[in-house]
Parts: sequence; C-alpha cells; structure tokens
Amino acid sequence: MTGKRTRVGNNVSHANNKTKRKFFPNLQKKRFYIPEQDAWVTLKVATSTIRTINKNGIMAVLKKAKQQGFITY
Repeated sequence: MTGKRTRVGNNVSHANNKTKRKFFPNLQKKRFYIPEQDAWVTLKVATSTIRTINKNGIMAVLKKAKQQGFITY
C-alpha cells in the first residue's frame, strides 16, 4: 500500500569483504475493519503502514494508495 520494496546492500566483514544482501520491509498480516462497507479486510502491510492507518484511518489510506496506483479494488 505504501510502495515499500526490498532494498539491496552489502554485508561487510571485519576484513572489509563485501557480499550482496537484501533488506526486507517488515511485513505483517493484519485485519482491518472498514465501517463504511461493514467488512473486515486482511492486508499484508509494513508496520510503518499500520501506524499510518492508525493515525489517518483505513479509508483515507486506501484512497491515497489508490490515487498513487499501489492498489486497485
């Protein structure tokens, strides 16, 4: 919903050897209640997105995500 993706970086050893690694977003499965539709929705979202939903409300976040093209429903 927010466009977070896997980032790429390096593991750096004590000898300063560099090997590629991935940084994954902190994704969680979470159920949200949408009172306008009287329904529960299960979403796989990052923890930062959960905080944004708690702050702004699920409908505002869904509307913004749809405008930005992250979701289609």
